[in-house]
Amino acid sequence: MTHPHVAALQARHHEIDDLIATEERRPAPDTARIAELKKRKLKVKEEIALR
Repeated sequence: MTHPHVAALQARHHEIDDLIATEERRPAPDTARIAELKKRKLKVKEEIALR
């Protein structure tokens, strides 16, 4: 059974992934925003791994 906090982290990870994909599809993607989102996604992934 997945702990509710882990499930929330996994959902957040997926949301950030969607934001990255959306930004990358823009005609002029904001590379700074993509980099920031990727850092956030990695932090969430690391927190999931600790659970």
